[in-house]
Amino acid sequence: MAASTPEPTPGLELKAPATGGLSIGLVLPATMSTQRLRNEDYPDYSSTDVSPSESPSEGLNNFSSSGSFQRFGESSSTTWFQTLIHLLKGNIGTGLLGLPLAVKNAGILMGPLSLLVIGIVTVHCMSILVKCAHHFCQRLNKPFVDYGETVMYGLESTSSSWLRNHAHWGRHIVDFFLIVTQLGFCCVYFVFLADNFKQVIEAANVTTSNCHSNATLILTPTMDSRLYMLSFLPFLVLLVFIRNLRVLTIFSLLANITMLVSLVMIFQFIVQRIPNPSQLPLVAPWKTYPLFFGTAIFAFEGIGMVLPLENKMKDPRKFPLLLYVGMTIITTLYISLGCLGYLQFGANIRGSITLNLPNCWLYQSVKLLYSISIFFTYALQFYVPAEIIIPFFVSRVPEHWELVVDLFVRTLMVCLTCILAILVPRLDLVISLVGSVSSSALALIIPPLLEITTYYSEGMSPLSITKDALISILGFMGFVVGTYEALSELIRPSNAPIFINSTSAFA
Repeated sequence: MAASTPEPTPGLELKAPATGGLSIGLVLPATMSTQRLRNEDYPDYSSTDVSPSESPSEGLNNFSSSGSFQRFGESSSTTWFQTLIHLLKGNIGTGLLGLPLAVKNAGILMGPLSLLVIGIVTVHCMSILVKCAHHFCQRLNKPFVDYGETVMYGLESTSSSWLRNHAHWGRHIVDFFLIVTQLGFCCVYFVFLADNFKQVIEAANVTTSNCHSNATLILTPTMDSRLYMLSFLPFLVLLVFIRNLRVLTIFSLLANITMLVSLVMIFQFIVQRIPNPSQLPLVAPWKTYPLFFGTAIFAFEGIGMVLPLENKMKDPRKFPLLLYVGMTIITTLYISLGCLGYLQFGANIRGSITLNLPNCWLYQSVKLLYSISIFFTYALQFYVPAEIIIPFFVSRVPEHWELVVDLFVRTLMVCLTCILAILVPRLDLVISLVGSVSSSALALIIPPLLEITTYYSEGMSPLSITKDALISILGFMGFVVGTYEALSELIRPSNAPIFINSTSAFA
């Protein structure tokens, strides 16, 4: 399937950490002009992260055109190892830090078993999406289709005239959940930054060089965490005003390094002197299980990145095996950190495991370094919904007002994420809400339904239809019950958040 080669567009390859991942390559023009915002067709990133790396000749203004990609023989194609690294980085991030609390909400036995099941179902849904995308590439003679286009073409393939006439809503639905997911990540960032900085500042006077002391800490009270969020607001607004993204390159590299070092140090600590787990419940009360589901699916939701990654491979035929290998590594990492973190801190585990690290300068620096990486990641997570929302407003004003409207909408969007974070200041509930509302839709509900709409008219076995229906029902139940329990816990908390900082569950 040949494709015309677009004219080179000046660009920058920026390795950027993302909440769902350590980093994913992103090619962005050095200056994002408002005129470009008015005129170009926008990509459907359809992932928790920014899009995988593209060559300068494949700028954002060409992403969604049918002739912008060639499936084989590109000079910028990635090897299987590079693709594997992108897949790993795209799924390892802040969601990982909340998994110990997720295991607590499920139980020390039920938690890892459930993570394993969710991992298997998630990778199966990723395979479904890739298979359906290949189907439409061959049928329509297209070199590449994204998540939103695949859903739209799937609806056009149904026998229902109503669904065919409203197929364009498939793309809109994907865009909607993508916006909710990305802005939800930005809310998580506000809460994460506030919690970690608050803890470091309050414990500064009693921070020592002894990382194994279980002494009770007398913290110096400071302002409420909501005020910390407001303190970060003007800096994040200025950050998203940066139009020359080359400025963020050095910070992005630093964020990648600090995030990796932080994870290594966290693992190094939690494997030492694990307390007796006999007091931990094998199965937690079922009322908290929906919170586990929201947190777990938040961490696993990287389904939208698989199509761009597969398309950029030098030999896409190797992608299915690579997907299974990569997701096996990711699932193993998730289960190990979730279990070890819960075993180490027990009932004291908090929304992010960084908040449980000892009060010594070594691990306080881990919190600060991780927070710095999250701060600079905000602009890159913000870019995706901005590319969808801002053109709608900019295209409706005179040209000399374009820049003003662009910056004004950016400011409003950042303020919106800050307000939402203030309304839900508990990190665990923010993660569970985002996971239950949008991640479950993108990762579990839509792909099985897509397979049915794509292949039903061509003949599907009753077993396959039953399997897809069960997965979608599972995702929908998690969506409804997880959202309900998170909101219920927010309105009528069953227990107050834990504010102690111990190095052991049984200190």
